[in-house]
Amino acid sequence: MNEEIEISLGSVQRTLLLPLWGRAIETRKQKPLLIDYKAVSIIDSLSYDFSAIANHVSRLSQAAWIARSIFFDEKIKEFISAYPEATIVNVGCGLDTTFDRVDNGKIHWKDLDLPDSIALRKKFIPETDRRQFISMSVFDTDWYQKIENADKVMLLIAGVIYYFDEAGVKKLFSDFHTYIPGAEIILDYSSKKGMKIANKKVIDRGGMDKDAYLKWGTDNIFEIEKWDENIKVKSTIPMFSEHKKKYPMMKRIGMGISDALKIMSLAHIKIN
Repeated sequence: MNEEIEISLGSVQRTLLLPLWGRAIETRKQKPLLIDYKAVSIIDSLSYDFSAIANHVSRLSQAAWIARSIFFDEKIKEFISAYPEATIVNVGCGLDTTFDRVDNGKIHWKDLDLPDSIALRKKFIPETDRRQFISMSVFDTDWYQKIENADKVMLLIAGVIYYFDEAGVKKLFSDFHTYIPGAEIILDYSSKKGMKIANKKVIDRGGMDKDAYLKWGTDNIFEIEKWDENIKVKSTIPMFSEHKKKYPMMKRIGMGISDALKIMSLAHIKIN
């Protein structure tokens, strides 16, 4: 048996365990919608009690993490089909393994996260010539200097944007326009009601610290276009709109209610 690896992470960084667990659970299903053997391997290697997550986080939340991953995989594949040598930046990467599912053998991939998350990541995932880690905050503008093919950039921002306050989110979009104009962004976001539900039913029930509460949400993602004329929302869909039909009737009802209330959504944004 492999030696278990201890976790030493900040409050927000620790939330990386939630989608990691979700992908591992999905992979172990008889008919998984997403296969992520690396997530299973990491879960089995970590010295962490996942019982709080397993026993108290709803299966709807787990399904949302899978729907999100599938959406992002598809968007990235579309982008690199058009631009095979593009640069993809995985902002707040945690222990995400999207690269392994979408790599075309040519893309440049940057995994960006805080030092403690990157230190943990390095214990499981190797860097390569095309897949490199950046150990710093997304607000530290030095990371933009590490981007190859800066004319063709896509930012993957999964499970991150709502941990910042509105001033922080505005700063990020301003920086994106300053340093990587023309970039495309795929992200998930929460409504204001969704924030309250997530804080209670995911953060609290999942055994996370209250310091990791969601801070920013919007009931209308097109409002961000008013921040700057260079921000353009290309598309947005409710979290489960593309995947409800793949689930049993009772779960589809829950997904339908969640989508109707716009609890969580997915967006594709362009920075001009």
